[in-house]
Amino acid sequence: MKRYRTRRPVGALLALTAAGGLLLTGCGGGDDDASSGAKDTAADSRGGGYAPAPDGPPGGTSTAEAGETGGTGDSREVAPDPDHLSTFALDVDTASYGYARRTLSEGRLPDPSTVRPEEFVNSFRQDYERPDGDGFTVSVDGARTDREDWSLVRVGLATRTAEQRGERPPAALTFVIDVSGSMGEPGRLDLAQDSLATMTDQLRDDDSVALVTFSDEAETVLPMTRLGDHRGRVHDAIDSLEPTESTNLGAGVETGYDTAVEGRRAGATNRVVLVSDALANTGDTDADTILERIADERREHGITLFGVGVGSDYGDALMERLADRGDGHTTYVSDAEDAREVFCEQLPRHIELTARDAKAQVAFDPETVAEFRLVGYDNRQVADEDFRDDRVDGGEVGPGHTVTALYAVRTRPGADGHLATATVRWLDPDSRTPHEESGDVETDALGDSVWEADRGLRVTATAAYFADALRSSSSSSSSYDGDTRHGSLPGAPGLGELAERADSLAVRTEDEDVRRLAEAIGTANRLT
Repeated sequence: MKRYRTRRPVGALLALTAAGGLLLTGCGGGDDDASSGAKDTAADSRGGGYAPAPDGPPGGTSTAEAGETGGTGDSREVAPDPDHLSTFALDVDTASYGYARRTLSEGRLPDPSTVRPEEFVNSFRQDYERPDGDGFTVSVDGARTDREDWSLVRVGLATRTAEQRGERPPAALTFVIDVSGSMGEPGRLDLAQDSLATMTDQLRDDDSVALVTFSDEAETVLPMTRLGDHRGRVHDAIDSLEPTESTNLGAGVETGYDTAVEGRRAGATNRVVLVSDALANTGDTDADTILERIADERREHGITLFGVGVGSDYGDALMERLADRGDGHTTYVSDAEDAREVFCEQLPRHIELTARDAKAQVAFDPETVAEFRLVGYDNRQVADEDFRDDRVDGGEVGPGHTVTALYAVRTRPGADGHLATATVRWLDPDSRTPHEESGDVETDALGDSVWEADRGLRVTATAAYFADALRSSSSSSSSYDGDTRHGSLPGAPGLGELAERADSLAVRTEDEDVRRLAEAIGTANRLT
């Protein structure tokens, strides 16, 4: 299999595409007011040509601002076909996959509405090439499915490793802990306490921690405290937590942000970490209303939210909405092993940012691509013309991350040559200067079967097919000719075959995460 990656300065990229007269613009979907809903069918998806349009709306970044030599004409004059662009905000959430595994372990199939395929796909490590500094590398590859003319195309984005740039800035972390009655269930508050205690011992002396609890009311148990010689004080506060009454999540988030602002440290990375089952039943229970109450703190101080979900009954939709609209991320913890990974590995990666408001735009070549579908990212889609409008929210990404987007692509008969160009745009976390990187893929990269592709693409395909099967389990209609399930991916095997392929992959890779995936697929197969 061939993999293509192209790194270009923004100005050079725009000059090349403008000179060729190949710029395409269009409209995509999204969850903000400026965007419309996601499309279910490939024919209705928004997709693109060779490169994103360079000009943005007023207030965004113009061609001249993006690079020194971009074209200055109206791109619509050379963009006759807007339907081959796909634009979305980056997402490194993994909560949906973790919660699905927890639900399956209890002998139940997850509610299809809680299954977000991109979070399944992004739960697995990838071996994409890393950049030397902040920002991203872009890798694009793919392989054929068992369905004629259909392929899976993978767009992989990677940030630098955390070790490549010396010591990170100090962290100021405000933990907002749910101590409502429902958190008394084993594997909720007790798990959070153990994990916080472990993480407290691993944070640096110059890091700071605050602790806010909430049930029917919210309380600051520990103001922002520099660890140094005060770890014992932090441990005492963690040990004192006990479940009490109802869940006023809105009060907890508001008090948490107030505490974070009061203890905000210049030059430090300031975060609010919400640990909850998100079963809000008192006070404000709507994510938008809750976030509006702390809007000034978010906008003025750039304090973002990291949501950690716990519990067999879990308010997935509320937590995801809070994190998406709070410029943050979500993950889910089901056992002690998950907790160690989240608090000792994932959270440190979220402390530092390497990119703000990161968005990706994939331009498919209409000469070789008949139709396509982005797998997942339903709540993260962005209007195509907003790709370079830096007022439009993207995703915040830290070091050590990979982001994967998978597309089902139907190529035209006899297609040969350029297939797609993927571009990622982000703002420097300090200067807010925009940057871009691009990668290309040709049709001859699709020669192998997806089941004979490299390890990363096989794992990606397996996770995506699994999520697709869980989403499709309650539906009988289809958006693909000849397939009997709504929205099912081309070439999707039955769960039995998928379980066998996942088992084989787990044995060949000797990867514990893949083994867990195989077990979850096997459980789902037995339950259907």
